[in-house]
Amino acid sequence: MKIAIVGAGGVGGYFGGRLAAAGADVHFLARGAHLQALRTTGLRIESPKGNVHLPRVEATDDPAAIGPSDVVFFTVKLYDSESAIGALKPLLGPDTAVIPFQNGVESVGMLTRAIGPRHTAGGTAYVAAVIVEPGLIRHTSMDSLFFGELDGRPSTRLERLLDACSAAGFSTTLSRDINVDIWTKFVRLSVFSGITTVTRCPIGPIVSDPALFAMLFEALKEAYAVARGRGIDVASSVVDENAVRKGYAAMPPEAKSSMLQDLERGRPLELPWLSGAVVRLGEQVGVPTPTHRFITTVLRPHVDGLPERRSVLDTRERYGTSVSAHGVGPHARR
Repeated sequence: MKIAIVGAGGVGGYFGGRLAAAGADVHFLARGAHLQALRTTGLRIESPKGNVHLPRVEATDDPAAIGPSDVVFFTVKLYDSESAIGALKPLLGPDTAVIPFQNGVESVGMLTRAIGPRHTAGGTAYVAAVIVEPGLIRHTSMDSLFFGELDGRPSTRLERLLDACSAAGFSTTLSRDINVDIWTKFVRLSVFSGITTVTRCPIGPIVSDPALFAMLFEALKEAYAVARGRGIDVASSVVDENAVRKGYAAMPPEAKSSMLQDLERGRPLELPWLSGAVVRLGEQVGVPTPTHRFITTVLRPHVDGLPERRSVLDTRERYGTSVSAHGVGPHARR
């Protein structure tokens, strides 16, 4: 199975590296210093599940050099999605599945409009991984993927991907209702990202402060209400207060969302696709979202990052050299 990774950062680099280490035919699309490192010294993964060093990996900045693939992992940051879509056409064969392992709930629709429903599947990732330097990814916890066809039907292409992922040693679920899985993560992640970023705090101080935890729980109920208002059958256990408190309390107190880390580094924020999307999608179905509206308003001046950092990102960090950690809540963190 030929797998193309569009965005070789924490998510794409980690899962792509594990797949390559297990013998899959993996090709990375990257740029800048990260690409140079992949070409010269290969890909390294530091992980509690065991370190990996792949001295030679297939890496390029030219999608035509990769060519048609069986599966494409679309793992760029959300603010890079529109530009990265232009890289997909050379990667498409007659039965290629492009799977967005991104945050938010709008990637599937965006890809469907750009490349058509035949080439689009759904996916979501739970992983904490970060690029600590070009060519080196540090994985700290979680490594699971959910993916499925948009209509829930079984398919040979995703069953083959399931087999490849199983051989690579990380948890994989072939979902019969991937939209629910995507929204379940979104409900949790939009809250974790928004609250940690707007307070500039890791999760520990938020959970231990009654007023801050109450704010977090209100934001969670808002995102859940938006999901239900849009007809998405997210389980009610997502907003069980005792379970939520237990889940967040079990996280390392120093855990930060990647959006907070992006803010600290002056990078662009995924805010419009997280709390901003909760507000926008809530308006469409008449669900008030005052906590997410507050988060979106307060963080709006920072959404494009610092000017000097934007120029660095434009020249060096597209398609991979950024912090990536996906997942949140009782089962995961971002």
